[in-house]
Amino acid sequence: MKFRWPAALLAGVLLSPAAFAQAPSKEDLAKAKQTASQVCAACHAADGNSVLAPNPVLAGQHADYTFKQLTNFKSQGGKPAERTNPIMAGMAASLSVDDMRGLGAYFETQKPAPRAARDAGLAKLGQAIYRGGILAKNVAACTACHSPNGAGVPAQFPRLAGQHAEYTIAQMKAFRTGERANDPNRVMRMVAEKLSDREIAAVAEYISGLR
Repeated sequence: MKFRWPAALLAGVLLSPAAFAQAPSKEDLAKAKQTASQVCAACHAADGNSVLAPNPVLAGQHADYTFKQLTNFKSQGGKPAERTNPIMAGMAASLSVDDMRGLGAYFETQKPAPRAARDAGLAKLGQAIYRGGILAKNVAACTACHSPNGAGVPAQFPRLAGQHAEYTIAQMKAFRTGERANDPNRVMRMVAEKLSDREIAAVAEYISGLR
């Protein structure tokens, strides 16, 4: 038996359909590529295939998700940023809305580099949780939101496949403590709060090998 999120709850995490109402032009993508090379490359690589485990892979990530995260690193209307990170706050501060949309679109077009899990035993446990959840803890299967192959759902849930395990672990723990709280309706926080360190590590290890 698999735990499934209520449809009303899932509907609440959808991003605005107008966020990427128009496909970016070649000129926009060219400008975004230049911005990526000048602003993002040191941490994420120019094509978004970060080789630094603490920094997320952006290649292939849904444009609207990247746009939302960049927006969340900026303070809005005099309010603190929804997502706190001194480095990203500094990077995002100089980006316009068009810049952030362009970067999202650019990184989405980049091909993710294939990766593999390093710990087969841990990945096996992670596979069980990712595909079936943990019924005893009322934890939903990750597939319910991120799809069986980790591709996610555009405009709804991010791509996870091939993400650095270290980064995934850090974000899950941040959700668990509430340090990261930009998940609509507390969806990720409700999941992470029920997972142990080993369960988080297992899911992250399995995700790192998805393609």
